[in-house]
Amino acid sequence: MKVKEAYDKWSESYDSTGNKTRDLEKKVARKILSNYEFDNVIELGCGTGKNTGWLAERSKSVKAIDFSSEMLKIAGAKLNLPNVEFMLADISQKWNIENGFADLIVCSLTLEHISNLNFIFSEGYRTLKENGKFYVCELHPFKQYGGTKANFSLDGNKIELETYTHHFSDYVNAALKNGFTLSEVGEWFDEKDDQSPPRLISFIFKK
Repeated sequence: MKVKEAYDKWSESYDSTGNKTRDLEKKVARKILSNYEFDNVIELGCGTGKNTGWLAERSKSVKAIDFSSEMLKIAGAKLNLPNVEFMLADISQKWNIENGFADLIVCSLTLEHISNLNFIFSEGYRTLKENGKFYVCELHPFKQYGGTKANFSLDGNKIELETYTHHFSDYVNAALKNGFTLSEVGEWFDEKDDQSPPRLISFIFKK
């Protein structure tokens, strides 16, 4: 199923059904980003607002972007916050954000749906301030190699979304090509299960 259509349909049950990947990333974001200070944030693929409210509490402004109008509708209903601007946009196209706007870009569980990582890091570099940080947290490539991809249940049927497999080197090389340096890498396992492949991989890149 096409990604936008799938997320529009998934929106109704996204917050209410179990999702180990979503829930682990929520913990990871807070653990990592609590170490940083930031005023202006760009959140790529905000979905129903998993991280948006927390980011808004810690910053002056958040531009929360998603290309699913239904996901944004739910996020907006939950988070009626004066310092959050929800933006309906496709991040694989030029972002309608001024140069040097953000101290922090947050991108979680989004890039598996993006083929051209180079464009994302190019726009990220453009819209970050000097010394700004770019947080990325995605399904671990090891999981992707085993066939895992974003999916949900609809009318009793398993719906799998279109995805692209990105290797560790793909993330790092795209970031380095666009002027970033790599500050931090993490691999994140399901609770009490560090013998299976890690579920998530995270990066902090610095402009």
